[in-house]
Amino acid sequence: MPPSLSITSPGTFSIGCNYWASHAGTAMWSDWRPDVVEEDLRELAATGIDTLRVFPLWPDFQPLNLLRIYNGIPKEICHGETPLPPTPAGRAGVSEEMMQRFEAFTAMCSRHGLKLVVSLITGWMSGRMFVPHALAHLDPLTDPRSIMWQVRFARYFVNRMKHDQAITAWELGNECNCMGSANREQAWLWTSTLAANVKNADPDRPFISGMHSLKCEGQNGAWFIKDQAELTDVLTTHPYPHFTPFCNKTPINTQASILHATAETRLCAGMGDKPAFAEELGTLGDIFGGEEEVASRLRSNLFSLWAHDCRGLYWWCAYDQTHLENAPYDWNAIERELGLFKKRGTPKKSVSALKDFRQFLGGFPHPTLPQRRIDAVCLLANDGDSWAIAYASFILAVQAGLDIEFQHVANPLKPSGAYFLPSLSSASSPTRRQWQELLDRVRAGASLYLSFNNAIISSFEEITGLHIKTREARSTPAAINFPNKDIPSLSVESPFRLNMTPSRAEILAAEPDGNPALTKAAYGKGAVYFLSVPIELALLTSPGNLHLNATNSYWNLYRALARNIGFNRVVSKQSPEIGITEHPIDKDNVIVAAINHSPESRQVSLKPLQGWRLNKTHRGKLEKSSSGELTFSIPANDAAVFELSRTGTRRLDDQ
Repeated sequence: MPPSLSITSPGTFSIGCNYWASHAGTAMWSDWRPDVVEEDLRELAATGIDTLRVFPLWPDFQPLNLLRIYNGIPKEICHGETPLPPTPAGRAGVSEEMMQRFEAFTAMCSRHGLKLVVSLITGWMSGRMFVPHALAHLDPLTDPRSIMWQVRFARYFVNRMKHDQAITAWELGNECNCMGSANREQAWLWTSTLAANVKNADPDRPFISGMHSLKCEGQNGAWFIKDQAELTDVLTTHPYPHFTPFCNKTPINTQASILHATAETRLCAGMGDKPAFAEELGTLGDIFGGEEEVASRLRSNLFSLWAHDCRGLYWWCAYDQTHLENAPYDWNAIERELGLFKKRGTPKKSVSALKDFRQFLGGFPHPTLPQRRIDAVCLLANDGDSWAIAYASFILAVQAGLDIEFQHVANPLKPSGAYFLPSLSSASSPTRRQWQELLDRVRAGASLYLSFNNAIISSFEEITGLHIKTREARSTPAAINFPNKDIPSLSVESPFRLNMTPSRAEILAAEPDGNPALTKAAYGKGAVYFLSVPIELALLTSPGNLHLNATNSYWNLYRALARNIGFNRVVSKQSPEIGITEHPIDKDNVIVAAINHSPESRQVSLKPLQGWRLNKTHRGKLEKSSSGELTFSIPANDAAVFELSRTGTRRLDDQ
């Protein structure tokens, strides 16, 4: 049996990096230097990395050359000038020499205890296409001839290498959605064709997507989370802030930027109902941050991804490539300074962050991290910008001390005591049937939070307990005041104002003239919370809101919501920059991860429920424990991890 990949099991976490040889980058197979590669692997293994994602460059491993006759008519596909040999490798168009080099490479990895994720169709890398000469004029995603040779290559490669214990998973390829132009059906068919052949050749190893920037239902595009989840076993994210909307606005070592990777990975996992991990993470060069700040960002991301069951973090990439003159390094500045090492033997400070996290995991007494407690399911509909809504909702929930899970509203509802439907703007989504399923859950006792962004909602008064008199465009931001004075007033950009009176709703917050803003209405055994402004979208679109300061306290609305709903949390906190996840071991013991997303050290006061006491501390310094509070000293971009145990007889689910 092949070795298992840790990212396929809940509560496990893989630390990896993407590897090209230090001397050659993408030319490592054609400029094969086993002595250099061996030393690279020895050095990388010493960092605490357990897995490398590696790339058999397509034209090197399948060096097909098309010979033509008069008028350019194709005559023969060869290796250079040599006819393809009548061997299994030759019939697949694969270079025997390259396969032998790859076999030598896997043997080196085994010697150094490194596992491999093999990215099969490496036709796109770092901004350049790499396609066999005979296929270069064809679209790799839609042309039958190109797909035929890809299948032959992948099938032969997997059949030959599947007995190698260093290989822990196969992957479609590197960001193959960049290789050509395809519509959704063509993208599905290409993926299905490759996946079926690889899984048939090796049904025992997981098959990974390798794609980035996948879309949610209702968005424009060809490559969707739902489709990749249908056809592959593990989903992937490549969360680079520079390329992701709304994510390049704050310093790399601050909360909003750090939470990008976790939010995007949880979005893929939730919408696809498959494991997902951050397969590429980096900063695209020194211009985005200094070594210390990059290392701090990495440390925070490691703890955040681990605590949210994101299964792994693979850094892009092992070595800087500033010395290379060939394309894509000649073309693209963002491809030159991405390494853990400047050059072999010269580590960056990020290496220390990896080693430290590996040491933490090595001393953590639990073989897997128990699944975190989920407070609410965040539903995304076929309207608006699903990524923006998900990202903002995730940030606000973390700041308020909550944990949410994502799913598409069209999927069967996950069991939950609370559902969020944020920044709704559609006239047709959710559908009537989806609404009824959701409202049935509320009638049975669940809570529903709905924020409004110019949606058309049928049976509005029946659901919300609010009567709409008129509706008008806003010319200024909405001001929202809370009767509880410890929650500051909010100013929120909103396209429309609903002029309303409560028919049976309780007003929890209002505009200065008394117009309801946040309300609660009983609905069967449950309750509907209605917010008249799209606070999630406003968080991202209003300048400066992603910077935590006195003028941005949007998270307080989620905190007010949490107080009213009464989420069953063992630990509460006040500081928005501290993220809290809870991981029940059993009814009487829980692991807590408190992550400091701030670039400054914090004295963090955490308040356990009455009857719970500190049992063990795995990370972080406990400064004091008194009056029902625990005060931890958490360094910048670091975490406290500890266990609480119940001292009384009441069980958690009785509280």
